[in-house]
Amino acid sequence: MRRLSRRKALSLVKELDAFPKVSDSYVETSTSGGTVSLIAFSTMALLSVLEFFVYQDTWMKYEYEVDKDFSSKLRINVDITVAMRCQHVGADILDLAETMITSGGLQYEPVVFELTPKQREWQSTLHRIQNRLREEHALQEVLYKSLLKGAPTALPPREAVFMQSPDACRIHGDIYVNKVAGNLHITVGKPIHHPQGHAHIAAFVSHESYNFSHRIDRLCFGEEIPGIINPLDGTEKITYDNNQMYQYFITVVPTKLKTYKITADTHQFSVTERERVINHTAGSHGVSGIFFKYDTSSLMVTVSEQHMPLWQFLVRLCGIIGGIYSTTGECRAFLHLHFRPGLPDGHRFPAQKSSKNCQTL
Repeated sequence: MRRLSRRKALSLVKELDAFPKVSDSYVETSTSGGTVSLIAFSTMALLSVLEFFVYQDTWMKYEYEVDKDFSSKLRINVDITVAMRCQHVGADILDLAETMITSGGLQYEPVVFELTPKQREWQSTLHRIQNRLREEHALQEVLYKSLLKGAPTALPPREAVFMQSPDACRIHGDIYVNKVAGNLHITVGKPIHHPQGHAHIAAFVSHESYNFSHRIDRLCFGEEIPGIINPLDGTEKITYDNNQMYQYFITVVPTKLKTYKITADTHQFSVTERERVINHTAGSHGVSGIFFKYDTSSLMVTVSEQHMPLWQFLVRLCGIIGGIYSTTGECRAFLHLHFRPGLPDGHRFPAQKSSKNCQTL
């Protein structure tokens, strides 16, 4: 009984066979068919390899939502070199709530303003990257995926010690501020606390020593990530006027970065630059110095690295192989119907004449 039921099951499965077999005696090979098969297999292999490279690649997905975090502090990373001596210049922050934040987290380091040849080469390379980023915004995704592996983006240290004395001041460090609009400014004199306002002691600094030529080696908001190039990195401004004012209007956007290499909370920003000479007689009023006026956006961007799922890769791969196989089958059938086997290529089958003698059953 078991053998009988097994035979019935096998016969039932055999009747459901949707791929009928052809006897070897009915199979005929040809040069044209072999050529088509060779081209088909080569195309399958090539497209399968290219599809595997597409499967290995990733892309960045951008999602937007309202930033509901109002209580946390905003970190500002500063590395700016000003062409003035450290005793003549000071930096601090005044936010929209009239809260003065001292520059306790900043360090003043006497340096030489002129760059070494290696540092100048680094700055030129950074300028070229910045120009490409302004033209092709998709390059930022390449930086997210490749330079996050730890590629250095800081200014290379000096190799040789200059004989000249330091003529500039490097202001660098971190400052934590409230998430409201504020103004980071670098001007003449050290900042002092005053209950009724904001002041810098500049009485003992001669006007001839004013020089706000500066270089921004690093300015970013939030967590500092190696490999991320910010809009103001590498900026250099040279002035020959003592009363020069530089203004940078910055809009900061909170950003959550999620890649296969790193997860971090950072901030992107856009900037608009403006510079002018202070001349009270000509109606250009103000205070000479460097001013970074920033404001935070209410939207938050989540940038996550996406990868093609395995099932989608297999479906695409089966589609490639099945499509090429079906197409080449049609090509082989076309060649078989239009070219007689055994004759040189180009000889067609003669037209078959229909027989007039028919036998009636």
